[in-house]
Amino acid sequence: MLTLADDLGHLSYAVDGDGPPVVLVHAGVADHRMWDAVVPALAARHTVVRYDLRGFGESAPPAGPFGETDDLRRLLDHLGLARVRLVGASWGGRVAVEFALAHPDRVHSLALLAPPWPGYDWSAEMVAYDEAETAALAAGDLDAAVRVNLDMWLRGPARGWHEVAAGLADGLRGPLRTSLVNQDVVGRYSRGTTAGDIGAVSVPTLVGIGRLDVPDFQDIARRYAAGIPDATLVEFAAAAHLVALDAPAELTAVLEPFLAR
Repeated sequence: MLTLADDLGHLSYAVDGDGPPVVLVHAGVADHRMWDAVVPALAARHTVVRYDLRGFGESAPPAGPFGETDDLRRLLDHLGLARVRLVGASWGGRVAVEFALAHPDRVHSLALLAPPWPGYDWSAEMVAYDEAETAALAAGDLDAAVRVNLDMWLRGPARGWHEVAAGLADGLRGPLRTSLVNQDVVGRYSRGTTAGDIGAVSVPTLVGIGRLDVPDFQDIARRYAAGIPDATLVEFAAAAHLVALDAPAELTAVLEPFLAR
């Protein structure tokens, strides 16, 4: 991993391949490694940039107020990338949306995989998940908090653990622990999200959702697909929330022609 240092710490990033640039923004329960299975195919035709959001993976926790879209712009400037294809998963998807709204001239196309919706009226199931995570962290039981998140975001509500590919949980535990350890400081300093007008997104957009994901996120995906003018909805039958982990071959097959546009 390479690093981009600044007054708030540093951002870690990796670059693979050569060609039109694609930037992958990870989910809030993961880090840049969630894209490992899709990078080789994409890097055959593209310059693929992955980075760890501040306080995730190998990027330092923030030392002061910051904005996720500002960090992304700074990274693109550092790499000399004027315009990119932007792919974001979950929280990374919302970062991608807001970057496209704030810097429309710098985004060629947008792929959003199960992004959240600011101010969404969450279901009782999601409220119970949040309460369980909060209780575990308040009790100092980081392992329990990790299990709560693995159950919700990797396994999902529609399948048993025997249906999840071997090794995925073990690979996600480390990134999850890091995100939970740094959750308070990231929340304290992040400027967060805004309820920007997705109707103003002016680039081709792909919205992806796993059919085994939480119903809230399936509803949200449809909202994005309906609200963004040039958007296409793609459903992944064998995936829960983290499509890049559950269905990397299927995701790559969808992304390759979309990114070639």
